[in-house]
Amino acid sequence: MFVLSVIVMAVLGLWLLGSLIGLVFKFTFAIVGGVFSVLGALLGFLIAGVVLVAIAPIVLLSLLPALLPALMIAGLIWLVVRAARPAPAVTKPVH
Repeated sequence: MFVLSVIVMAVLGLWLLGSLIGLVFKFTFAIVGGVFSVLGALLGFLIAGVVLVAIAPIVLLSLLPALLPALMIAGLIWLVVRAARPAPAVTKPVH
C-alpha cells in the first residue's frame, strides 16, 4: 500500500510538473501572439491611413456632383450673411 501511494504521488507530481510546463508555454505563446497581434494592428492602421490619404480626394471628387447643390446653397447663405454685416471700423494708428 505504501509503494502504491509513492507511485501515485510520483505520477501526480510528474502530472503537475507537466501542467506547469504547459502553463509556461501557454503564457509565453500568448505574450508572443499578443505582441504580433498589436504589431499587426498598428501595421493595419498605417496601411489604412495611407489608403485613406490616397483615396479620399478621389471619393470627394466623385461625390462633388451630388454635393454641388448643397455647396451652392451654403455659399449663397455665406454671401448674404457676409454682405449683411456692417463693415469693420477702421482705426487710425496712433504714433
